[in-house]
Amino acid sequence: MEHFFKHFKLDHEKEKIETITTNINNGVAFRGTNLWILIFAIFVASLGLNVNSTAVIIGAMLISPLMGPIMGIGLGVGISDLLLVRKAFLNYFLATVVALITSTIFFLLSPLDDAHSEILARTSPNIYDVLIALFGGFAGIIATSSRQKGNVIPGVAIATALMPPLCTAGYGLATFQFKYFFGAFYLYIINTVFIALATLLIVRLLHFPYKQLQNSRAEKLAKRLVGIVVIVTLLPSLYFGYDLVQQNKFTKEANRFITNEAHFTNDYLLNKKIDSKSKNILLVYGGNEIKQQDIDIVKKQMTKYQLKNATLEIKQGFAYLNENEPDKMKPGFNQLSAALEESAKQELVRKNQLDSITKERKFSLQLYAELKAQHPTIETAVLQPSFVVSDSASIDQTYLVVLTFNRQLSKREKAQLNEWLKVRLSTNRLTIVIQ
Repeated sequence: MEHFFKHFKLDHEKEKIETITTNINNGVAFRGTNLWILIFAIFVASLGLNVNSTAVIIGAMLISPLMGPIMGIGLGVGISDLLLVRKAFLNYFLATVVALITSTIFFLLSPLDDAHSEILARTSPNIYDVLIALFGGFAGIIATSSRQKGNVIPGVAIATALMPPLCTAGYGLATFQFKYFFGAFYLYIINTVFIALATLLIVRLLHFPYKQLQNSRAEKLAKRLVGIVVIVTLLPSLYFGYDLVQQNKFTKEANRFITNEAHFTNDYLLNKKIDSKSKNILLVYGGNEIKQQDIDIVKKQMTKYQLKNATLEIKQGFAYLNENEPDKMKPGFNQLSAALEESAKQELVRKNQLDSITKERKFSLQLYAELKAQHPTIETAVLQPSFVVSDSASIDQTYLVVLTFNRQLSKREKAQLNEWLKVRLSTNRLTIVIQ
């Protein structure tokens, strides 16, 4: 068992403490290169949100340097380096303000102002976002503390997603939709607090040496402040997470109810809309008119699916009106009937035309088979009702027959063929061309 637990130890892979603190310190400062990279990353992320492109947003996360000051805050608190905490917090504040201004300007200038799914996905944070930030932060600081960093840091940047919430907050400011701003900025704060908390915990777990001598009173105060920040950030996410679970549960039960119970004779479901927030179910049916007693029976079944407090609304599309109702009382029905009747007539015409074409094709195949039986040397045949048009503008109907043989027919054979076709086609108006 002891050998098994050795696999989880980090001491043999841990980087030198000086190297770790230097690397994190270098990523804290936002001036020059880091600041311009941040601005360009904000533009890239804003463009991705604006056109709803996941790939572009992921690219912005990868080039964003925002993780630096957040890990710096966690490290500074963990080793009691007040100068590092101050430096990291000031740079974090600067980066946040610059990012908000940049994204707000972008969305003010952009002609596209629709809130696509990539924007909406970052306006309702919950406890699951807390867990993502916490475990992502654990992975980030452990990778930073190890000599075998691999490709963990880019993955952490994508998982914790610091850039999109900031850009979404800028979108909320630019479009005066402050619900989006507060939701997205809260997600950004969640990521910040719990990445920093994960860094703090791992720093203490790996026994990083304190920068300053510990003062028990100051340490208690610091722990209390950290605890208050964590709890204040965590509590709303717990509520939103619970609400999310309840909404998912409502949607699942509503779909079960619709599948198992919401059936009416001679009616079919055209559309359904489940609003889990307002607990409303809207069903649109087509077919016969649904009686109120049938609707009441279906509503009673909702209690079986934990939908007692839900609202069921049933609407009908095309329903048959009462045949005894006077025509003058149903003008909409008359208009609908006329439209359906005209559509039926057009459909009948198209069907007759198709049937006529199919009939002509079968007849031509049969006639060619009969010709082939009498004249095995025939190769092709064109059999088509046609018209003869002359200069006098008169039009005479005829039946055009063009036959191709692989030998020359005698006059007697041609005459017999002509007479046979007149009898077979039941017409004397026949134009025969023999090749």
